[in-house]
Amino acid sequence: MENHIYYLFILALPVACIAWTVTKEEVFREAREFCVDRSKNEGRLVKRKFFYVFTCEYCFSHYVTLLLLFITNFKLIYTDWRGYIISFFAIVWIANIYMSLYNIIRIDLKKEKIRVAKEESELKEQ
Repeated sequence: MENHIYYLFILALPVACIAWTVTKEEVFREAREFCVDRSKNEGRLVKRKFFYVFTCEYCFSHYVTLLLLFITNFKLIYTDWRGYIISFFAIVWIANIYMSLYNIIRIDLKKEKIRVAKEESELKEQ
């Protein structure tokens, strides 16, 4: 059982990484902008929701988790289908904690960068 908990925290890392990268990072900006436009302007509800998935890290992490569970056959607590369901929600939850922590760190780094730039400009003015 303790190995399963270890794997849970490890498997949540690639889910968080992939979900964050696709929904937030510059490398997928054009595709994300296309999806944002489609999620707002598409006529049919199903199509709008399909494109929205690629703009929300929480939503997208569910699909990444499904793929990961298919690849790894990871089950938590139970060895039957119930293990997949528990694993699915546990991985999504941990992955979203990782993404939230990463976002907090990024915000703190941006604040610090702005503060340093402001101090440097004030020193140059003197």
